Amino acid sequence: MNIENPLFLIPLSSGLIFCVVGVIMYKFPPKKINGIYGYRTINSMKSQERWDFAQIYSSKQMIKSGFLLSISGLMGLLFQPNENTSTALGLGLMILTVVLLFIKVEKKLKNKFKNSK
Repeated sequence: MNIENPLFLIPLSSGLIFCVVGVIMYKFPPKKINGIYGYRTINSMKSQERWDFAQIYSSKQMIKSGFLLSISGLMGLLFQPNENTSTALGLGLMILTVVLLFIKVEKKLKNKFKNSK
């Protein structure tokens, strides 16, 4: 068992970061639309109502995604591909998680606010 395997370290550490940031955003969501802190996309910044919804929903999704990403890091304890492959797989899992997070939140925003501009 090699805990220095990037297929273990990258998903585990980034998943834990996602969870911590998700909890912080859930407990302390940004109150007003801003360009510094929070889930900031064109769609989420169209109105205060969208902004408030996006902050809570994205933080919950970030916690779930972080947990799943951390658990997926356990693959790195079971499989021991070479270092380049492990790094590519670990980074791939992290990037896939970020992309899926954005897709989920944007889809939910679109469905919830389909009748507003």
